[in-house]
Amino acid sequence: MMFRHVFCKAGTATMAPLKKLQTFKGFSQKVEMAGESDQSITRVLFCGPHFPASHVYTREYVENNPFIKVDDVPLDDVPRVIGNYDICVVKTMPLKADLISRASRMKLIMQYGVGLEAIRHCLSWFIPREGVDVNAATEHGIKVARIPGGATGNAASCAEMAIYLMLGLLRKQNEMQIAVKQKKLGEPIGETLFGKTVFIMGFGNIGIDLAKRLRPFGVKILATKRSWESYSRKSFKSDGLPTQNDTSDDLVDEKGGHEHIQNFASNADIVVCCLLMNSQTVRLLSFSFAFSMHLLLYGVENFIWYTLTLWDTFYFQAGIVNKTFLSSMKKGALLVNVARGGLLDYEAVLFYLTSGHLGGLGMDVAWTEPFDPDDPILKFPNVLITPHVAGVTEHSYRFMAKVVGDVALQLHARAPLTGIEFVN
Repeated sequence: MMFRHVFCKAGTATMAPLKKLQTFKGFSQKVEMAGESDQSITRVLFCGPHFPASHVYTREYVENNPFIKVDDVPLDDVPRVIGNYDICVVKTMPLKADLISRASRMKLIMQYGVGLEAIRHCLSWFIPREGVDVNAATEHGIKVARIPGGATGNAASCAEMAIYLMLGLLRKQNEMQIAVKQKKLGEPIGETLFGKTVFIMGFGNIGIDLAKRLRPFGVKILATKRSWESYSRKSFKSDGLPTQNDTSDDLVDEKGGHEHIQNFASNADIVVCCLLMNSQTVRLLSFSFAFSMHLLLYGVENFIWYTLTLWDTFYFQAGIVNKTFLSSMKKGALLVNVARGGLLDYEAVLFYLTSGHLGGLGMDVAWTEPFDPDDPILKFPNVLITPHVAGVTEHSYRFMAKVVGDVALQLHARAPLTGIEFVN
């Protein structure tokens, strides 16, 4: 997937702690709407063409409220029109300081979902492909928020997609399609999920919902999380799925921290990446290091091409699923990613697919998006990719449209903003 964070100093680029479901009452101090005819309208801007259901469903939700205006505009037009809007839904567009400075009447920037990434202290010559400069927004008096994933059904949707990718790899989906076209029966021979050991790397909302759904398959579940203290006796009933005593102890057979990821990977048949993208899961590489590594790997001639086409993907981030991690996985084990594309080291994944050590790759997110359909990784029969649709379901998108619509209505009424998580 596209590069989601910009880290210039290790340990300083993480988001501020979330102020969960906190209300925001400060928008009344923002610049008033320009023009008498505009004063009675609250305007919501959706940036770009991707994930079209987000703006379509939001527009449908508020259609009986003529004082709420929902627009979707091409990315190239955003700088020109952003000053006319009260709320900005960023989707896949980076909102850097220079763009935020034009948002003269903006009160709120939000992500349509939980996947909000922060750009902090960005290098001036570096162009991130997504994220919000939270510091710049704060300086301009603009709140930044995301929609919590638990209640929207987003976590459940992503968990189901992870299982879909697991089953597709185990049953050799690509080879089955070939067999159908060749009119062959009884092949290929697949494998069952039953009896497998699954390592859930990142036991947040998606990891929890995934563990719930995996239990009936008869698998052993390993999971890692930065801190398990708050999960020791926590009830997990967000999606209504029952678990014995409703505790994490019943969902996970073996728990660990970051220091256990390689050990867990060596014992797992399937690794599922559900991590956030932050300074602990992606590290910034210096240009000199990247230059020397790629010059060594590709030579001067090819290095120029890589620099021009894959600059942000390969030269400034090294995902936690790197060569060391992949080499620690069991030979033939499967890797599934429903989190962020940048968590995986592209070259390491390509290397271990080529060597046969990695038994299969299923991903709903990629290093750059939209992902190149001619990329070498997609030539492997044991690779499945979906177009970033894990959370794109009727249930979750209708719910999130309601959240955005309700926030717009609250903002218009100068009421406290509820149902969202603020990050500043």
